[in-house]
Amino acid sequence: MHSRHTFVLGGAASGKSAFAEALAEKSGKPMVYLATAQAFDAEMRAKIDQHITRRGEGWATIEAPLEIVRPLETLSSEHVCLLDCATMWLSNLMLAERDITVAQAALIDAIRTCAADLVIVSNEVGQGIVPENALARQFREAQGRLNIALARECGTVVQVIAGLPRVLKGSLA
Repeated sequence: MHSRHTFVLGGAASGKSAFAEALAEKSGKPMVYLATAQAFDAEMRAKIDQHITRRGEGWATIEAPLEIVRPLETLSSEHVCLLDCATMWLSNLMLAERDITVAQAALIDAIRTCAADLVIVSNEVGQGIVPENALARQFREAQGRLNIALARECGTVVQVIAGLPRVLKGSLA
C-alpha cells in the first residue's frame, strides 16, 4: 500500500474527476494528466473537451489509452499524476483484446514503484443491474477486480457520490 496514492471511485457523472483534479491541484506539484479516453464519436469528443476546459492550464497531458505503465515509470517524486480513468483503460484493453490479467498485474506493479503522488479515478459499476450480455458481465467483473486491486494499493480511497466525497480508507489530510 502506498500512502501517497489516492483512489477516487464513483458512478458515472458523479463528480469524481473534478474532485480528483482538485486533489492534484492542492498538492502544489507539477501536474501530469494520464488520459485514457479515446474519442470515437462526437459525444465522447465533447466530454474530453469539457474535461480539458475544466482542468485549464498547468497540466502536462499524456494520452495513454492502452499503455499506462511506461508513463508511470517515468514520473519523479516531484510530480503528481492524475490517471483518469481506470475504467476507460480497462474498456480499451478489452476492446483491443489484450490480456487484462497481465495488464492489470503490470499496472499494479507500476503503481507500487511509481515515485510520483498518484490520484487514480475509476467507475463503480457493480451497484446496478446484472447486464444482459456476456461482454458487459465480463467487463463488470473485471472492473470490480481492478477496483479491488487499486483500492488495496492506495493509502486513501474516496467514493464520490453527487459531487460529495466520502473517505472509505485513509484520510484527506
